Amino acid sequence: MTIASMTGFARVDGGEGNHTWIWEARSVNGRGLDIRCRLPQGHDEFEVQARKMAGEKFSRGNISIGLTLRQTSGDAHYVINRELLDQLVETANSLAAESNGGPPALDRLLGVRGVVEAAEREENDAARQALKTAMLDGLRQLLDELDTTRGEEGGRILPALEGQLGTIETLCEAAEKVGEAQPAALKAKLEKQVDELLDGGTREIPPERLAQEVAMLLTKADVREEIDRLKAHVEAARELLDGGGAIGRRLDFLCQEFTREANTICSKAADIELTNIGLEMKAAVEQFREQVQNLE
Repeated sequence: MTIASMTGFARVDGGEGNHTWIWEARSVNGRGLDIRCRLPQGHDEFEVQARKMAGEKFSRGNISIGLTLRQTSGDAHYVINRELLDQLVETANSLAAESNGGPPALDRLLGVRGVVEAAEREENDAARQALKTAMLDGLRQLLDELDTTRGEEGGRILPALEGQLGTIETLCEAAEKVGEAQPAALKAKLEKQVDELLDGGTREIPPERLAQEVAMLLTKADVREEIDRLKAHVEAARELLDGGGAIGRRLDFLCQEFTREANTICSKAADIELTNIGLEMKAAVEQFREQVQNLE
């Protein structure tokens, strides 16, 4: 399985009998699955099918589905509103008699809005069923194409995600090396501070006491657990990307874990080098998270 983005667009057109239609679908990011349909009056039955089909195919995203339905010109015929025409003729004759004018011109009366109207021909049950079946097939094709475009967009995001994971892993290795050098640096720093406080006096701090202080500082500055967890999270993220499917929520959770560990490394850093590594890691995690927000 491949990963899929929540962003996509699809359009399918077709026709049956004296009708043509256009199905369109747009998908954008969303916390869950939200399906909205925009259908012509009298075709609300398609909304149930659209929701069912989309729910079976997608798990996340705000999806808008629209239908435009038209009848071909060959299916239209015209009818005359005799009631309105009779009223117009009677009124025109009455006015003509009062003004000694001629009879009203028929073409002018027929040009009055509402006298001549286009009407749809009645369709039999077989034609209506054939139209419905063809439109449902079009809807199914539409959602298949939307699924394809979301998958293609996910394929374009994948290299960026893998690259950002590689950056996080590299920073973990750098933090690990710097962290290994912290014990000696902390001990030297503490000894220097003690010498400065004693100001070269004869009084000395017992070595065991100094060792206890160093041990306490090392415990507070130890980042090995955070680095081990970060490495485990990187491995878990890679497994999710390799497995594919709807992994957006799980990767988003891992981003929270990445951020937590990076913040802890920054707070435990005993020197500026480790602090800078922690800040770079937070930036890389944020870039990774921004891409993850697009995944289904």
